[in-house]
Amino acid sequence: MSKTVAIIGGGPAGLMAAEVLSQQADLFINIYDAMPSLGRKFLMAGKGGLNITHSEAYDVFVSRYGSSQADISPILHQFTPTDLQAWVHDLGIRTFVGSSGRVFPSDMKAAPLLRHWLRRLREAGVNVHCRHVWTGWEADNTKALRFQTPQGQQIITADVVIFALGGGSWPQLGATGAWVSWLLERGIVVNPLQASNCGFDIAWSDHFKRHCAGQPIKSVNVSLAAAVAGYPMQRGDLMVTASGIEGGRIYSLSGPLREQITANGSATILLDLAPDHDEAWLIKRLSLPRGKQSLSNYLRKRVGLDRIKTALLREVLGAVAFDNAMSLAHTLKALPLTLLSPRPLAEAISSAGGVAFSALNKQLMLNNMPGVFCAGEMLDWEAPTGGYLLSACFASGHVAGLGALAWLQSAEL
Repeated sequence: MSKTVAIIGGGPAGLMAAEVLSQQADLFINIYDAMPSLGRKFLMAGKGGLNITHSEAYDVFVSRYGSSQADISPILHQFTPTDLQAWVHDLGIRTFVGSSGRVFPSDMKAAPLLRHWLRRLREAGVNVHCRHVWTGWEADNTKALRFQTPQGQQIITADVVIFALGGGSWPQLGATGAWVSWLLERGIVVNPLQASNCGFDIAWSDHFKRHCAGQPIKSVNVSLAAAVAGYPMQRGDLMVTASGIEGGRIYSLSGPLREQITANGSATILLDLAPDHDEAWLIKRLSLPRGKQSLSNYLRKRVGLDRIKTALLREVLGAVAFDNAMSLAHTLKALPLTLLSPRPLAEAISSAGGVAFSALNKQLMLNNMPGVFCAGEMLDWEAPTGGYLLSACFASGHVAGLGALAWLQSAEL
């Protein structure tokens, strides 16, 4: 008799679990998703170019997961970035490696990959049920799932269940985090969901907000004022917002910044506004008389500073400091910005927190719920953008799928 599989969540992790299980002929596989179609967040993530994974050396790759490395590396080892690229090629999608080492589909788009993938899953007999919102379990039966559907409430039973419900970022695309309370009620350890790969609030002056919000800060080095292992200085662009600051270099520091804010009430980053010059060169150039030039013109001509960087200096320094070449040069190399709080989880690219790995076995099955697995962003890990998020989602779906298959086979013995 065929066994039934219920996969809750139609993002990369859930679809990859279905991919693994669909290779077993005698399984009846169903994917349930709250949205009108599958892969909504996947498509949004690929809107500006789908970054599938990264081509860097594997040991460097796994180090990008920071404090999550010990938990996530055994999962990535079972479905490496190389395995992921080979799988994409098997779908008929060509890839290329960008100048940054990131791996993209040849056309940069998510939609063709998803379309090929869903076609293959349907041809393999996987059934898709959209607009099915999971709302918990029916009584004490962990294999009896309660859904709200366009036809009303439905109770659906399955022999094995895989949850791939996402975290709590971008809830409009389906990852609402509503599942947290239902798992907590069952005694499962779930660490609070928090914003990751997010912007941070800064108490800008009204004048600065009015004139600078929405402007990019080009080519700066960004570092943590309090050194944290594994987070060296990075170069890139930032964006000033009305509430604070955001951008890839800030996103990659969101974990330690969030932890420092929790511990101390604020965190400080340092911006090197003149990364191509050392402090001695700056002092020499800034010691030249200004004459009748405005401060903006003087800094532009002497050290190549643009308007937004000059505005940042004005925001942080008092007027007197501009007359001291040494003080000004030092600040140009290490401008401190105090971050007060991360932006709300709903605005974040991804989330930290989730189901604790201590609540799972190595196959990602819940210790106190035999036959129930978890995968993807609902697990407690985080990573920067750059292909690391998707890689771990794909890999955890792969591992959960293998685990579910092994559990079904052992249950038959």
